Amino acid sequence: MNKIDEVLIIGGGLAGLTAAIHLSKIGRDVTLLEKNEFPKHKVCGEYISNEVLPYLKQLDINLAELHPKNITKIVFSTVNGKVINGNLPLGGFGISRYTLDEFLYKKAIANGCKIIQETVETVVFEDNQFTVTTSNNNVLKSEIVIGAFGKRSNIDQKLYRNFIQKKSPWLAVKAHYSGDFPDDVVGLHNFKGGYCGVSKVENDAINICYLADYKTFQKYKNIENYQENVVFKNPHLKEIFKNSTLLFDKPLTISQICFENKEAVENHILMIGDTAGLIHPLCGNGMAMAIHSAKIASELIEKYFNKEISSRKALEEKYILEWNKNFKNRVKTGRILSSLLQKQNLSEQLLNILSKFPFLLPKIIKKTHGKPII
Repeated sequence: MNKIDEVLIIGGGLAGLTAAIHLSKIGRDVTLLEKNEFPKHKVCGEYISNEVLPYLKQLDINLAELHPKNITKIVFSTVNGKVINGNLPLGGFGISRYTLDEFLYKKAIANGCKIIQETVETVVFEDNQFTVTTSNNNVLKSEIVIGAFGKRSNIDQKLYRNFIQKKSPWLAVKAHYSGDFPDDVVGLHNFKGGYCGVSKVENDAINICYLADYKTFQKYKNIENYQENVVFKNPHLKEIFKNSTLLFDKPLTISQICFENKEAVENHILMIGDTAGLIHPLCGNGMAMAIHSAKIASELIEKYFNKEISSRKALEEKYILEWNKNFKNRVKTGRILSSLLQKQNLSEQLLNILSKFPFLLPKIIKKTHGKPII
């Protein structure tokens, strides 16, 4: 008879690894399935709000060991180069996913979490139990499954999730560069059909990651042509790129990035991180939300096992309630801001208002961020 795990986590990104560390730390039997090997670079802004630091401390995760960059300021510019500077209300830090995910992976293993590097093919819920089958015909059974498989997955298709049926107009491009850029600044620079985040990570690398409208992007033969003809129309981005040297063999890209509404629970799977909902990257809070959602799910699962939550139905209802309470308005605000920035006249008007009333910028940032997580 197959062993039944208490918790099975599908996906070993930021949310999945955080949940694995949390649940294994409190003594739960956890198995995590991840199709990729560690470490691996990922398309990501690589900025994390300081709101997560108290929670990470509770998990005995000391990110100071990784020498992240302390980021306290924001620089924002419009397509034609108008600039506004501000301070980040809580601040944050820059750390690459390559370094961070490997660090969390080792922490999860040290906590006793079992990690299997295989692709999940099917997830079946029957008789109050999950049966998960991998591409290697490995069959695992579990009482609880957490979905942490990212923005878009074959599992989304097999679950017939609503958002996966729609084509998305967005793609993202990311690479690390060497060059001269302030350690304590995150830059957010608008260009026609997209926007670009720039900030330092460990080892003095500059992370440049931008979201682009695919319809505009496909008019050009390659990334270089697109950047030259579209991205560099913003003079600040042109200067940053021209004075930086690519550290990767080539930039990483992902397509079909979807910002449609997602359900926090599907087929009784508790979804966390980007699997539950994706905030627009311009808000710079996706990584913190992933960590926070892992905390919410892990704490509720512990209450379920301790009989403080009486049924699976109650567990799912409480998780949906908590996810909406903490993230729904943030995601909505992100959509509104993105829509404004894509309209040049409106973005210019917004910047003019912010330049006259700079105290409004931290207030807007707060709308997409949370309070310290304890």
